[in-house]
Amino acid sequence: MQLSLALRCPVCSSTEHLLRCQGCKVQVYCGREHQVSDRDAHKKACNGVKKAQQVLDIEEQKLRAHPGDFMTPPNLFEEGVGHFWGIHETRSYMRARYALIEALLKIQTPHAVQSALTHALDMLRLCRGDNIGVRECMPGMFLRLGKDQECYDFIKWYFTTGQDSHYDWGDMDLPFLDVKDADAFESVKLYTGQFSDISFVVAVALIKFRLLLDIKALQNSTVLGEKVPQELLDNIRAQLVSSIVAGNKEIMQSEDQTALIKELESQVEELYKVVKKSNKYFWPALLRPGNNLTARPQMYSMGTSEHMQLVLQYSYASWVETPGAIDMIRELSEKHPGS
Repeated sequence: MQLSLALRCPVCSSTEHLLRCQGCKVQVYCGREHQVSDRDAHKKACNGVKKAQQVLDIEEQKLRAHPGDFMTPPNLFEEGVGHFWGIHETRSYMRARYALIEALLKIQTPHAVQSALTHALDMLRLCRGDNIGVRECMPGMFLRLGKDQECYDFIKWYFTTGQDSHYDWGDMDLPFLDVKDADAFESVKLYTGQFSDISFVVAVALIKFRLLLDIKALQNSTVLGEKVPQELLDNIRAQLVSSIVAGNKEIMQSEDQTALIKELESQVEELYKVVKKSNKYFWPALLRPGNNLTARPQMYSMGTSEHMQLVLQYSYASWVETPGAIDMIRELSEKHPGS
């Protein structure tokens, strides 16, 4: 499966000899000529990133220069790790860093998404309790970069340890985001609870769909295998699938994927129903986003159109960039009409 987010010149789609824009540092061009021709289109987003970075730099300098007082420890970036936001002086910095993430995501390149994800992960390191809610936009970033296993591990931690009422978010000695190589093929029961985080469930649904695409590709390659040497077939099969599938020896060696295809189809459909029940606005908006992608809801309640708008903005690009994903949701919507 080939995702459509790729490192290429936005003017000619060239992928060779790319140079970074020296303003935002996340857009790329094949050369000076195309950078100049794209200037008007890129200028607003580029300036947005530069301005957001400048504001963040100022806020960081303020924190590093803070001598400390009875409410604020000195050396905040060493002594305050895990407790940002709870320390009042850090809030402007955290808001500025989140604003930079939003600015970066307006530029459609892997460099921009990776930079945004790196900032988000570090914000969680600084503020484990995540008062600002940065975790909700992160699954979409993982998925846009093809980091499906990391995304699944991230989500599973929040649905397991992250749901433990006895977990002490202020204890920096406790494990955090330590789920590694979880079974992405496993049952979806964990994600079907009444109060499941819809932004995470939407991401799990996309992970399952991507697995389904990969397994179907493997199944189709079995037919091809009758006509080509085994070594060549193995190379072809490895190129067809994600690292999750390629790393599963049992699946890669199986000649009949029928049962697994059926199971994944069932899981995707079950997650579709969970999201539909949680927020009836989401799937219709994914099919016809309109101005929901630019709305700026200030407050929301679970299940409302405002909540849908936020989740849609976090996840839409990851769905559009996955071949066949929108068509699959359209088919499920036709199969399960009505509210």
